[in-house]
Amino acid sequence: MKLLRKRDIPEEKYSNAFLGFGPEESHFVMELTYNYGVTSYDIGTGFGHFAIATPDVYKMVEDIRAKGGNITREPGPVKGGSTIIAFVKDPDGYVFELIQRDSILDPLCQVMLRVGNLDRAVKFYEKALGMKLVKKVDRPEYKYSIAMMGYAEEHETTVLELTYNYGVTEYTKGNAYAQVAISTDDVYKSGEVVEHVIQELGGQVTRKPGPIPGLNTKITSFLDPDGWKTVLVDNEDFLKELGN
Repeated sequence: MKLLRKRDIPEEKYSNAFLGFGPEESHFVMELTYNYGVTSYDIGTGFGHFAIATPDVYKMVEDIRAKGGNITREPGPVKGGSTIIAFVKDPDGYVFELIQRDSILDPLCQVMLRVGNLDRAVKFYEKALGMKLVKKVDRPEYKYSIAMMGYAEEHETTVLELTYNYGVTEYTKGNAYAQVAISTDDVYKSGEVVEHVIQELGGQVTRKPGPIPGLNTKITSFLDPDGWKTVLVDNEDFLKELGN
């Protein structure tokens, strides 16, 4: 990844670094946050992994190993399939799945979160955020089901991979993974839609629409029925923040 930008907000006592495989206007990026004086976090049991697509998983694993990285699953075919995958862990304990793909638009291709009710979660992201269900897989032999949610087909966009493990309805969230951010043309209108969906399916608004202190970018934030947070960011304000 490349470091795309950094910012320090001393009045709020945190710093951010934004990293990705291309400009923020057109790529999904990772926002790393350092809260002054805090050196460790609990990732919890609910967060799964980020995924990176690469033409050669074996080579990427060797590069990571050569740099002292932690390989938690050696490269090889996925259980019951032919796609080559591997898993690695970063120094803060975040897991990355490496997925072998021939054609790649954005290498940072998935965020996996565990949910307690898959149908409810799918409905929430469809109705609250306008995502579509791009793929659903049920693996009874391994006792899990997954739903890929996104704004285009799986190979064309970054997807949210929602995983349901049979019989598990709750997970610990820890205090490390924060949120997914999605841009919108109108945070106020989007916020109204989200409130209606929360009344129907559950969840909670955690920040009413309005500007962030120190930045003036308008946002709203909320929790889904499983407690996962999404932030909606005003598209125009976001582009201004990037200097466009």
